[in-house]
Amino acid sequence: MLENVQKPSRYVGNELNAVHKDWDKATLKFVLAYPDTYEIGMSNLGLQILYHILNDQADVLAERVFAPWPDREEQLKSQNEKLKSLESLKPIQEFNVVGFSLGHELTYTNIVTMLKLGGLPLYSKERGEKDPLVLGGGPCAFNPEPVADFFDFFVIGEAEEVLLEIVAVLSNGKRVTRNEQKLALAGIPGVYVPGISQKVTKRYVKELTTAPYPLHPIVPFIEAIHDRAAVEIMRGCKWGCKFCQAGWTYLPVREKKMETLLQQADALLTNTGHDELSLISLSSSDYSRIDELARTLAKKYAPQRINISLPSLRINSFSVKLAKEVARVRSSSITLAPEAGTQRLRDVIGKKMTEEEIIEGVKAVFAEGIDAVKLYFMIGLPTETDDDLAGLCALADRIYQLGRTYTKRVRVTVNLSTFVPKPHTPFQWERQITIDETLAKQRFIKQQLANKRIELRWHQAEASFLEGVFSRGDRQLSKVIEKAWELGARFDAWSEHFKFDLWQKAFVECGLDPASYLAAKSETSPLPWDYIDTGISKKALFNAKDKNSL
Repeated sequence: MLENVQKPSRYVGNELNAVHKDWDKATLKFVLAYPDTYEIGMSNLGLQILYHILNDQADVLAERVFAPWPDREEQLKSQNEKLKSLESLKPIQEFNVVGFSLGHELTYTNIVTMLKLGGLPLYSKERGEKDPLVLGGGPCAFNPEPVADFFDFFVIGEAEEVLLEIVAVLSNGKRVTRNEQKLALAGIPGVYVPGISQKVTKRYVKELTTAPYPLHPIVPFIEAIHDRAAVEIMRGCKWGCKFCQAGWTYLPVREKKMETLLQQADALLTNTGHDELSLISLSSSDYSRIDELARTLAKKYAPQRINISLPSLRINSFSVKLAKEVARVRSSSITLAPEAGTQRLRDVIGKKMTEEEIIEGVKAVFAEGIDAVKLYFMIGLPTETDDDLAGLCALADRIYQLGRTYTKRVRVTVNLSTFVPKPHTPFQWERQITIDETLAKQRFIKQQLANKRIELRWHQAEASFLEGVFSRGDRQLSKVIEKAWELGARFDAWSEHFKFDLWQKAFVECGLDPASYLAAKSETSPLPWDYIDTGISKKALFNAKDKNSL
């Protein structure tokens, strides 16, 4: 059957470091479900961490399943086959827990696909005693309301510690009914059970150095989006950009000890055969010993032609020395995120970065022989004017002209995303611009960007609109997701599959106005996610909205 689908390697399993346990000997069986393709899911560090933690328990079995591409979905339907895990090829309805990673709002219809193909009732209230419990976690779980009716429980925050507490509750043979299990799960800090929990406080790992980490990660058969070994050097971010959900929800800032990182890097490269090691965090240049760490690793692995990458550097702290270490093995591009084109607007959004700091950083990049720069900006930010958009174009051109003084091969790419107000950020009350406003701003920048050698890319306006709806949405949206799925919506994060007309029809049929979710909200307005405590109060977030920092 797999001869007739795109990329059959997505569905076969048996990769290097995959874990195969005896099905009959496991007392608790998890299937980790990623609602996107194999190559995207296998790039997710969280999935690898959870797989490692669960399979490290003697009596627990954890396997994987990914969203089937539409051709494979049709094949399963036509053959009347159930969606199965990669490791044991067991239907997902035979597991005790189906755990979904909620990384992006536009994967919600894929969750419906996977539950339906797996033979599970879509709504939690319709599941019986023999059905698995359906768990959700990840960034979108900080507002689980749009999909809450589909899930039995959620983990809010980081899962390393709470996962084993969940295992302990579900392994207790005395709690035999579904409702007894859910009541017990609701008693775990950081677990939200819709219909039972009243308030939940996020979980986070206090000591990152000793937290479990997969040193034998699965090596995909086909190239993943991030095809590399990854070592997490820190969590959290100190900068407090007002638009950044990860920056506010992953506080406090925690670092791993450098000695541990060096050991983990060595084990990862030995156990995977990757030729690139990525030092990942929200802001890698803020790691207290980043220069020493990058230099040590680059020197050690240069003879093996292993590249050391730092994917999240802040440009105003980018040093020539660090740029040289990153470029030691092979020259590559560097990604910078000024976010806004003028100093005024960067101040408004809390992006603590001056234009001169940006230019000095770019000089360091070009001076070290890196000739490609990707610039990330947002449009539709609060208080934005045409002057700010013109400033964006001027900054991009200034960087291009600077690059020309170093190399004739200079490449500058401008990537535009539409600002989406995210829950638990100082901007969670702001309005999101309409589709028409987004298109107008994109046209304005295209016209203003006189230098046609600068490549311009942007996010689809309709997709950003839908992301905004589900980002701040409520429980009424579950029926819209189901209806859009029935109409044929799949892989909405993929531009070639995104069909906005289906969503428009779904909203009309469900009697909901999606634009209402994008309107500005008052400080006193109840928000769908008010029951979630991230450790920062609404008052503190509101006060930070009009200041540079808390």
